[in-house]
Amino acid sequence: MAPKLPTSWAQLPPAFLLPDAFLPLIAKRGVKNGWSTAVPRSKPNRFNQQTAGLPTLTQSPAAALARKAYTLPLRTGALGIKKGMTAIYDPETGIRTACTVLQLDRLQVVAHKTRDKHGYYAVQVGAGWKHASNVPMALLGHFTGAGVSPKRHVAEFRVKDEKGLLGVGQSIEPDWFIEGQFVDARANCRGMGFEGGMKRWGFSGQGASHGNSKNHRTMGSSGGSQGSGSRVLPGKKMPGRMGGQQVTTQNVKVLKVDKEKGLVILSGCVAGPKGCIVKIQDAVKKPWPVIPEAVGTVKEALKATA
Repeated sequence: MAPKLPTSWAQLPPAFLLPDAFLPLIAKRGVKNGWSTAVPRSKPNRFNQQTAGLPTLTQSPAAALARKAYTLPLRTGALGIKKGMTAIYDPETGIRTACTVLQLDRLQVVAHKTRDKHGYYAVQVGAGWKHASNVPMALLGHFTGAGVSPKRHVAEFRVKDEKGLLGVGQSIEPDWFIEGQFVDARANCRGMGFEGGMKRWGFSGQGASHGNSKNHRTMGSSGGSQGSGSRVLPGKKMPGRMGGQQVTTQNVKVLKVDKEKGLVILSGCVAGPKGCIVKIQDAVKKPWPVIPEAVGTVKEALKATA
């Protein structure tokens, strides 16, 4: 009968007495050397994974623009001044719809960005009016070169290609948008100032009695001791400045357009107080609107500036 082999690695004889077949097992044993009993599997890379049906991401500017080709609007947007909210009644159904009233004030194209010069396509528009004595000389020369009056508000809207570039100096009227289409509205929300944890984050507060003294609306402990490293973790919800950041409301329906009064009426509410500036542009998550030939065509704009 053959002798019984040792069951423990510690009982094995020295390495120089073992056959050559056992040496690779002893040298590569351990997690540090990549030894594992699991089924061998490939470890995917973090970036540029070869996924079936999807192209490999590249880092060139042309590739970045190609990836945004489906989400960049075909037309420029507009700047509106929020006048407040009201309601519209449907005489047939009797349904009351809350709406936001925006006014377009002397909205004109100031400049446009091109791919050859700036790396992307965009239209710069200006709204309102400002006295020339209150405008810096550099900005005043920018308006003078475009042939427009000094504007109080200036914004830039990305477009897909050169077909969406309007002529410099062209006016954008409320009929640039069509009743029934969807737009994305973005504005700076109403600033609240410095607020506590209950109003800013919705904390429930502490007890009203049972020994609680003058700490009813405080947030309590901001961090543990040894469990969290004796520190306050980054991102902790605490009192601070509330509001004032940009908020985008997507898929807002255009209920009515009044060209004579310069009004665009949107369904529902839009972020921002009365008198704030609101940027509106064709919604990126809805089909692009079908624009009639008589309303806001690029061909007519190019002919006017030629």
